[in-house]
Amino acid sequence: MLAAFSAFPSGASAQELNCQVEVNSSQIQGTNKSVFETLQQAITEYFNTTRWTNTQFYPNEKIDCRFFLTVKEYADDRIKGDIQVQLSRPVYNSTYTTTLLNFKDNRVEFDYKEGDPIVFNENNIEGNLTALLNFYAYLFLALDFDSFSPLGGQPYFDKAAAVVQFAQSSGEIGWRAFEDTKNRSAVLSVYTDNNTSGIRQMNYDYYRKGLDEMVTSPDKGRAVITESLKTMDKIYDVAPMSVALSMFRDAKLDELVNVYSKAPQSQREEAYAILEKLYPTERDRLDKIKNPEEPK
Repeated sequence: MLAAFSAFPSGASAQELNCQVEVNSSQIQGTNKSVFETLQQAITEYFNTTRWTNTQFYPNEKIDCRFFLTVKEYADDRIKGDIQVQLSRPVYNSTYTTTLLNFKDNRVEFDYKEGDPIVFNENNIEGNLTALLNFYAYLFLALDFDSFSPLGGQPYFDKAAAVVQFAQSSGEIGWRAFEDTKNRSAVLSVYTDNNTSGIRQMNYDYYRKGLDEMVTSPDKGRAVITESLKTMDKIYDVAPMSVALSMFRDAKLDELVNVYSKAPQSQREEAYAILEKLYPTERDRLDKIKNPEEPK
């Protein structure tokens, strides 16, 4: 995404998100499934047609994301289930895309009646569904912008914080601080609390100075990534239960195996020592960093 640095001709703007939406209702029996089809279409349009920022985007600069809602209960226009959200961005001068976010939100409830419009109003959020969509849209934007410029996503973290504050007063689950160590309030806290907010600078280093650099200078880029892992080590020391750790694991662990597949032994061992401390139950995967498979 180069939008923040583009000089745009008039008429070249486009909405920011390119969000793939799926509503899975396979667990619901005996219900007219058209309500879920309508919901999927409504969410897709909401993400992809709302103007979320004042930044101008070319169509090919749209932010790729996924929003998978699994419906587990549906009665009296009340939907309960979980959401898997994923966010990716291209790596400069390559065909490779990297995952910025891969998170499962396990406690999701909202009211939806088939045909109800989902209307964006930044100053007046109507209902928990709108709050959910706004929160994740702003989170997508914040993380994407952070990956291209140091702390560049601040305006969108601020907007996400406003959504959380509003939703906390609504009494809906998944928003309250201390209610759950992996809810939406906890996710926001990863990027705003002093103990863990270093992950924002780490993200810039990892993506912009690390992965983007690896295309032209693999050793230089990988060295930055290795250094950036020390931030996760610090987070573990001060906040070992933070959802930051599981979010980083789910988004990055497989990628890190590839990053270190051709690294010098000393660098592999340094990365392994950090990651093994953070994720002792993932030794099978991490062993591939310490001892990469020889190409066949």
